[in-house]
Amino acid sequence: MTITQLVTHSGGFHADELLSSVILSRLFPDAQIVRSRDKQTLTPATNKIIYDVGGNYDPDRQIFDHHQRPNPLREDDQPYSSFGLIWAHYGQDYLARLDVPVDDIAEVHAAFDSKFVLPIDLLDNGAMEPSVAGPLSILTLPSLLGSLKPVFDDPSPTADDDAFHAAMPIAGAFVEATIRNLAAKARARALVQDAIAKAGTSPILELPMGMPYRSALDAAGADHMLFVVTPRGDDWTLGGIKLSNDTFDQRADLPAAWAGLTDKALEDASGVPGAKFCHNGRFIAVASSRDAIMAMAQIAVNEAK
Repeated sequence: MTITQLVTHSGGFHADELLSSVILSRLFPDAQIVRSRDKQTLTPATNKIIYDVGGNYDPDRQIFDHHQRPNPLREDDQPYSSFGLIWAHYGQDYLARLDVPVDDIAEVHAAFDSKFVLPIDLLDNGAMEPSVAGPLSILTLPSLLGSLKPVFDDPSPTADDDAFHAAMPIAGAFVEATIRNLAAKARARALVQDAIAKAGTSPILELPMGMPYRSALDAAGADHMLFVVTPRGDDWTLGGIKLSNDTFDQRADLPAAWAGLTDKALEDASGVPGAKFCHNGRFIAVASSRDAIMAMAQIAVNEAK
């Protein structure tokens, strides 16, 4: 089967069909994106994938619309948009095309679905209000992508199509960056697990480099760990561990006496030669050597306890 047309609706665009186009155009790079509501164009054929239009959800005929009744639902009864449908059917192939390791594809596919795709689905279906983001609602991805639409009085007859195609690489950059980070998290897990095992009962987790560690830490039940030490270029960093990804609150803060200090002032306050910097928010400190940062880490642990 050769796909030569990726068919979606014409006119103003939304995040769901724009992001669907990102996925499909990567898988079928020689296919033409056709934006139309013409009945003949929307007639299913083996060379077409039709999405966010067509009045039907029929994977066998390669139609992925969600506006009809009954609309397609996830197993938990949350609604799909066209993006969710395309991701469900083509997402794993897309990840393989991005060279995500085979053993990690199922995990990354599920994580991207829950963290990235589902919010798009819910917003597109009106199942979640944009106001849940509060004053940041204008900075959500659907709003940012929507801001790329042409202004209402743009006189060009191709304004919508031109804006759609200009928005695609921007949308694609967000998709691929998110997937890179999810894939990196999967790769990091074994390294973090080894570091947790090596630390044992110590409240200090030392990692060989900066990397995502939170999910592995939670999975290991390492609630006794308070601080993370990592090399950074020629320096070393000491960081607090947040209570969750939804807060800035930490299991333990760095000492209050260090807040906002640098160089000699921090060396004097901490008693550690080589201490270089402590953020005023007390969530990260920097030293010039491993010995210095480990000394700072031990002082922070003692004060926290």
